[in-house]
Amino acid sequence: MDLFEKFNKDMVTAMKEQDKERLTVLRMVKGAMQLEHINNKKEMNEELLIDCVGKQIKMRNDSITEFEKGNRTDLIEKTKEEIKILNDYLPEQLSEDEVGAIIDEAFSKVNPTSSKEMGLIMKEVTPKLKGKTDMKKVSEIIKSKLA
Repeated sequence: MDLFEKFNKDMVTAMKEQDKERLTVLRMVKGAMQLEHINNKKEMNEELLIDCVGKQIKMRNDSITEFEKGNRTDLIEKTKEEIKILNDYLPEQLSEDEVGAIIDEAFSKVNPTSSKEMGLIMKEVTPKLKGKTDMKKVSEIIKSKLA
């Protein structure tokens, strides 16, 4: 069963079991997917699900940062629970070693001579890493290797 099927089945299960927290999070993701589907003519599939879940997690991580500034521990905990739910719909995350190996492979393929070629390296690694690791960390690793 792929992630998209799992997502749909879990949504039905959450409705039947009246799991309001999970259902709310899943509905937010479904709404984001439908918006992408309508606005950008993207097909409703696993790739779109992974993309939308990644964006939702990023938004919640940004929210946690803001809640910490406001000293709102209640909202921090709620948001962390939502992130745990969302992580169920991402593919298995790669280890740092696996990410490093993919980045090294891209470096040997592109042979960058300056930091201006970071876009070429990102273009090479993004299809292999998107949804499987934090792309912000990938960007930082590439920047440090180019420096």
